[in-house]
Amino acid sequence: MKKIKSVCVYCASSSKINPRYFEAARETGRLLAQNGMRCVCGAGNQGLMGTLADSVLENGGEVLGVIPRFMIDEGWCHKGLTETIVTADMHERKERMAQEADAVIALPGGCGTMEELFEIITWKQLGLFLNPIVILNIDGYYNPLIEMLHNAIGENFMRQEHARMWQVAQTPQEAVDAIQNMPVWDKNIRKIAAI
Repeated sequence: MKKIKSVCVYCASSSKINPRYFEAARETGRLLAQNGMRCVCGAGNQGLMGTLADSVLENGGEVLGVIPRFMIDEGWCHKGLTETIVTADMHERKERMAQEADAVIALPGGCGTMEELFEIITWKQLGLFLNPIVILNIDGYYNPLIEMLHNAIGENFMRQEHARMWQVAQTPQEAVDAIQNMPVWDKNIRKIAAI
């Protein structure tokens, strides 16, 4: 296990969601800061993304935001982050966020968050990203998605070993504990999966 210094957090930019998700974002931010882990996020100023960043900063932590130029032009960029990287497009944004991360936590979110989560799991399956991935399943939000992943394994679209590519946490504390204790992924499983 390697020391986790930087955590990429995927999460929603919507502000019309249940307050319990905002509380989870605040708690995640506080825990990252208190554990000396830099937060890497999409640099948004609204929803869970803005709440997460504010919480990290309020608790003395650092936030690296990665955002495409068109989102800055729309006024969606958080202006108080420790560092902001501007990318040409969404593809470059996601690649840079992964490059900067020693681990990933997925808070509840919509299509964008789920797309990011599935992409990073796919990269892990291909041996392109070997670090911990944790699905933060607040109040069972991700139950249908987790069931679908297990269904894919059960139907042999994925191997049984692939279920170890991610862990599921019910609370922010469990998520932070999980990324600190999850072993580095064995990229040789990709070769086994090809047989």
